[in-house]
Amino acid sequence: MEFAIVAPLFFLLVFGMVEFGRMVMVQQVITNASREGARIGVLDGTSTADVQAAVATYLQNAAVSGGSVTIAPDPPTSAGYGEPVTVTVSMPFDQVSWLPSPIFLGGRTMSATTVMRRETVK
Repeated sequence: MEFAIVAPLFFLLVFGMVEFGRMVMVQQVITNASREGARIGVLDGTSTADVQAAVATYLQNAAVSGGSVTIAPDPPTSAGYGEPVTVTVSMPFDQVSWLPSPIFLGGRTMSATTVMRRETVK
């Protein structure tokens, strides 16, 4: 009898912890992926494809898929010395959730942006 009263609340708490734990982990992964993309994007001779490949490789190594990459300026070599290069990685939480249907975070998009200054010869 007591279990029938406590079980729904218990399972709600467990699924909530799983969902928020996965969200924090994936948020950290896409933050690191945007940082890796920006690190490549500020170097001389880097193309947009190089930045996208660096981000995709990082996401793939972390077993996270479905991210979209935005680079500004595009291509990153169009930024002058010391000018910012911005890499944004975004991903819908529905694509990375471990639950079949996210309870609390369904329909939300996670995003991470990294800005670094261009390293080039003056």
